[in-house]
Amino acid sequence: MNCIGILTSGGDAPGMNACVRAVVRTAMAHHLQVKAVMQGFDGVVHCNFQDMRARDVGGIIQKGGTILQTARCKEFYTPEGQDMGLKNLRYGGIDGLIVIGGDGSMRGAMALHERGFPVMGVPASIDNDIWGTNMAIGVDTALNTIVEAIDKLRDTASSHKRAFLVETMGRHCGYLALMSGVIGGAEMVMIPEVDTPMEDVADTITEAYVRGKSHAIILVAEGASHNASQVAAYLAEHAPLLQTRVTILGHIQRGGRPTAFDRLLAARFGVLAVESLIKGEGGNMVALDGREISLVPLGEVTSRKRGANLDYYRMAKMLAK
Repeated sequence: MNCIGILTSGGDAPGMNACVRAVVRTAMAHHLQVKAVMQGFDGVVHCNFQDMRARDVGGIIQKGGTILQTARCKEFYTPEGQDMGLKNLRYGGIDGLIVIGGDGSMRGAMALHERGFPVMGVPASIDNDIWGTNMAIGVDTALNTIVEAIDKLRDTASSHKRAFLVETMGRHCGYLALMSGVIGGAEMVMIPEVDTPMEDVADTITEAYVRGKSHAIILVAEGASHNASQVAAYLAEHAPLLQTRVTILGHIQRGGRPTAFDRLLAARFGVLAVESLIKGEGGNMVALDGREISLVPLGEVTSRKRGANLDYYRMAKMLAK
């Protein structure tokens, strides 16, 4: 193996740049050439490759986003696009590829693996919905962003006796809403994994008010059974004891300087990804297992779904009383 490629795909996550830095410098420590594949799998399909040097990744460890840019490529979803991508990688002199991204990116990596191309996956997704790893790059930073917002919203909620509906990302996995709800002391959490009737939300807010609570924070994952605006409208009619306000955090959750945890995780993932590829252990994803970094077959990662841990849902309900 003489040259490896690296790409970031799907939604950006804080810490991607730290991982790119680790991959490039680890590869060069092993005397390998590195080529950046720009704009994710779109760069694979359209041969958008750039040579990388060690200095190209200087000063990026603290930056959010990704210097390689990212995109979602519909062409690569097709067998024809995957065949074209494989041909381009080989034509470009790339002997192995490291794919940094979410569950869709791991499926793209799996498609190349099934075609016999050496590839390693690195999980990076603020949703933390990738099977096989305790944490993905970007999750810790996103949680810190959400909790900081909750703390600020609670200040104004308590001043005006209001209930704030805070909507987080998470179409299929409620990890962000659930964990930030526990950490931020939310009065209620609504996630895709649990169907929550709006009557239950109204009852919870009413009971909290009767117990003496003068404000409330409700975390709503975007994929929950009802969105934040729907819940707010229902509460205004059926539980008008507190004024309701909606805050949709949106893409602010993706940005910002990665936390120390995310930087370290990205570095550990990047080093193992390169060294595993060199050893001929392609077809795997690096993963956090407890405190250790391990390898999980891409076939397992792409064939399973991960949801939020409902033990934390029980904890959130208990601690909100």
